Amino acid sequence: MNEQTQPGTPVGFQANFVDCWRRLPNKGFFFLLLAAWLALFQFLGNSVFGYIHSPSLLYWMFNSYNSQSGSGDDAYGDIIPFLVIGLFWWKRRELLALPLKIWPPGLLLVGLGLVLHIIGYVVQEPRLSIVALFTGIYGLMGLAWGSPWLRHSFFPCFLFIFFVPLSSISEPITFPLRLLVSALVEWFAHNILGIGVMRMGTQLFDPLGTYQYDVAAACSGIRSLMAIVLFATVCGFVMLRSPWRRLFMMALAIPFAILGNLLRMLLIIIAAVMGGQEWGNYVHESTLISLVPYLPAFLGLLFIGRWLEEKTDSEENKQP
Repeated sequence: MNEQTQPGTPVGFQANFVDCWRRLPNKGFFFLLLAAWLALFQFLGNSVFGYIHSPSLLYWMFNSYNSQSGSGDDAYGDIIPFLVIGLFWWKRRELLALPLKIWPPGLLLVGLGLVLHIIGYVVQEPRLSIVALFTGIYGLMGLAWGSPWLRHSFFPCFLFIFFVPLSSISEPITFPLRLLVSALVEWFAHNILGIGVMRMGTQLFDPLGTYQYDVAAACSGIRSLMAIVLFATVCGFVMLRSPWRRLFMMALAIPFAILGNLLRMLLIIIAAVMGGQEWGNYVHESTLISLVPYLPAFLGLLFIGRWLEEKTDSEENKQP
C-alpha cells in the first residue's frame, strides 16, 4: 500500500502544509531576517505623532484601515494579508519546484527598502515607509530563495501596493469622479428615465425640493474603485498570462466602477422620486442595496477575463 494512503496518515490541508514546510529551504534564515525587518518598522517605523502617538508603522497601518473617525475607504487593507497568503498557497507547487537557494543580490532590494524608509521617516510620509516595508520583504524572499522565486512571486507580491491607504490624499481623484458621476446621473435621469433632476456641482435635487443629495467622496467611487481594481488585478493575474491583457483588465476597473456608482445613484434618485427623501436615504444607507449596482461590474470583469483566457488558449493552440 502506498505510504500516503495508509490509515492514520494526515490528509488535506495539514498534510500539504507539513510537506510544503519540509521542502522549503532556508526558512529559519528568512524568518529570522523577517522578524528583524518587522521589528525595525515596529519600533522605528512612524515619525508622525499628530494623530497616532506611536512609533509603530504597523499600528499606523492598522489604524488607517480601521479608524473609527474615517470613512472606511481604506478598510480593504484588512483583507490584503489573507489574500496574499492565499495566493502564495495557490502557487505553492510552482514556487517549490524552483531551484531555491540563497541569492546575495536580494540584499539590493532590502537596501532600497531601507533607503526609502529613511526618506519616508525623515519627511514624515508613512506611505513611503509602507512601500519600503514591502520592498524589503520582497528582497528578503529573493535573498533566501533566489531570483526565480522573485519572478514567480511578483504576483501576489504586487498586491502589496494595496496596503498603501489613499483616502486622505484622494481628493484629486474623488472630486473629478464626483463631478462625472453627478453629471451622468443628471443626463441619464433626464434623457432615459424622464426624471426631472437638477444639478449644481455635485448636488442633485428635484425642482420641487422633494429630495436633495450630494455626491460625496464616499459615493464618488474611491472605495468601489479600489475594490474593483483589486478584483480586476486578481482576475487578470490568475486567469491571464499576457502582461498587456492583465493591464487591460485592470484598466477596465475604472469604467466599471463609474458604471456601478451611476447605477447606485440612480437607484437612490428613483427611490426618492417614489417615496421622497426618506426612501432615498434608506437606499443610500442600506449596505445590501448599495452592493447590488456593483454586481454587473464584478460579473462583467469575470466574463471579460474568461473571454480573454479562451482567446489566449485558442491563439496558443494555433501556433505550430
